[in-house]
Amino acid sequence: MNTGDGSTQSGFTYLSALLLVAAVGAGAVAVMETWSHGRQREKESELLWIGNQFKQAIGLYYQHSPGAVKRFPGKLEDLLEDRRFLSTQRYLRRIYVDPMTGRADWQVIPAPGGGVMGVYSASTAKPVRSMEAAGSYADWKFLHEPPQRPQRKVR
Repeated sequence: MNTGDGSTQSGFTYLSALLLVAAVGAGAVAVMETWSHGRQREKESELLWIGNQFKQAIGLYYQHSPGAVKRFPGKLEDLLEDRRFLSTQRYLRRIYVDPMTGRADWQVIPAPGGGVMGVYSASTAKPVRSMEAAGSYADWKFLHEPPQRPQRKVR
């Protein structure tokens, strides 16, 4: 029975193979994490763009209100077809899908006098980017805040 050179060499080969598999696995995990963060950043950029589209559309709806009293849209669908005029006005082409949830399940921010003044995502996932003190995507608010009228001084 010869247990000298051969068994030591096969044990070394087995150990080398295990280390190689562990290194490849760790590398694959690092690549997947980087890819995942990259994809998450793409979704965040898309969320920012879509949120700003809603903000801009709500602002246009508000500014184009007929008469002296400015109004917010009653619902998001009013941004698709504003029938307050003789010809239909369109501020959005469609209600966008929330990239974080994959659904058009936007949460609305109610306006003080009624209507919708903004939207936010229904996702409670933690963002990759830091936006102020946002703990989740639901903290990213996209709202139209009308300019404040200057108050007249009473003499």
